[in-house]
Amino acid sequence: MSAAVLVAVLGAALLHGTWNAIAKAIPARLVSSALIGLVYLVVGAIGCLVFPLPPQEVWPYLLISAAVQTLYLVLLTAAYAKGEFGRTYPLTRGIAVLGITLISTTFLGEVMTPAQIAGVAVVAIALFALSWSPKGRGGPAGTLMAVAVGVTITAYSVIDGIGVRLSGEPFGYASWLFLIQGITIPLVCFLLARDRREMLLGMREHAPMGALGGILSLAAYTIVVWAQSLAPLAVVSALRETGVLAAGVIGYFVFREPFSRWRLTATVVAVSGIVAIRLGG
Repeated sequence: MSAAVLVAVLGAALLHGTWNAIAKAIPARLVSSALIGLVYLVVGAIGCLVFPLPPQEVWPYLLISAAVQTLYLVLLTAAYAKGEFGRTYPLTRGIAVLGITLISTTFLGEVMTPAQIAGVAVVAIALFALSWSPKGRGGPAGTLMAVAVGVTITAYSVIDGIGVRLSGEPFGYASWLFLIQGITIPLVCFLLARDRREMLLGMREHAPMGALGGILSLAAYTIVVWAQSLAPLAVVSALRETGVLAAGVIGYFVFREPFSRWRLTATVVAVSGIVAIRLGG
């Protein structure tokens, strides 16, 4: 993995951790997801005017990924409602790192160096350590929801990894993916809302923050899709999920959640995993 790809994916991790904090900060979870979806719709439509239509064989991946990512956003908002932000986030990402690594190496034939394997394993261990902090306040419901989110992350990451390589155009693939999600996400959120009038009022009230979250989310995943076309999926996933470093700090300063020595130690361990991945190629 080149230094440019490494830095780009770490930047995506920071963006991802930040937009997750924004999603948590908006009280109505469906409102935050719907606003992010509308940003996807606008930017995706612009991108589709710039980049060519994906090949026919890519469309199944785009459609399935969009469906899974729509489910992911709904589950994510529910998970944050059930559990502590600083605990829920690393658990979902740790599950994804392990799942993507197992699938990409077992079924997709991706080859990783010993140092890369060690680095990915260390990052996963650090993520689980963060999620199981002794001072965490999450209950069983939040944990189960986080596991479900982790499974969806694994699914869409692998699907997009295959799809973007088939397309040969990462930015075009991302644009069409965002366009589809921009339709499905707001629609599903609207259907799930108990009080749709209240939801529309909430979207109006939180539009600036939701728009910012959507832009950060879109930028982060565009970088990830681009990186997946160049580097092993497991390595990209492990680096991306270090967004917990940002999430932990945000959780401490914004949501007043604990940042104990346990979490500090886990953060240092995650950094060592990043170093191993870089040294491993």
